[in-house]
Amino acid sequence: MVELKARVGDHEFLRKKLSALGAEYTGTFQQSDLYFKVPEGRLKLREVENNGTVELIYYERENIAGPKSDDAFILKVQEPEDLKKILKKILTPLIVIEKVREIYQYQGTQIHLDTVKKLGKFIEFERQTADDPKSIEKDQQILEKLMEKLEINPSNLETLSYSDLVET
Repeated sequence: MVELKARVGDHEFLRKKLSALGAEYTGTFQQSDLYFKVPEGRLKLREVENNGTVELIYYERENIAGPKSDDAFILKVQEPEDLKKILKKILTPLIVIEKVREIYQYQGTQIHLDTVKKLGKFIEFERQTADDPKSIEKDQQILEKLMEKLEINPSNLETLSYSDLVET
């Protein structure tokens, strides 16, 4: 996967731009991500309000501005309370990130308009890609073009995850 994240001032402007591009709105979700201390990468337990399941997400990603590669593994869990108890017993919880996420689809790219408690407003792009340098480069260029279409200032690109941003 390739992705990027940027701070934004106004989601309404972006909603209008996405609508003009023909992006498909797929929903708005209240999410809570509990991050754990792990030796490499990042591990979080994501709960989506009124969903009944949780996702255990492990990912490794470069901390650079702009489009970057992201290796992620996602496990959907039907019995969240048992998993939460086990994880809290064997791992050290670091931080909880609460956000409201609007999701859009546009030509193979998933776009998130996030309002993150304590941090503000962001936009994220995620695009599945083949695991070879040419495909990754091509998909990174697609994200850069989408950034231009949505008038996202490159100086607003974020290098860190939400958990890192809250901690700094």
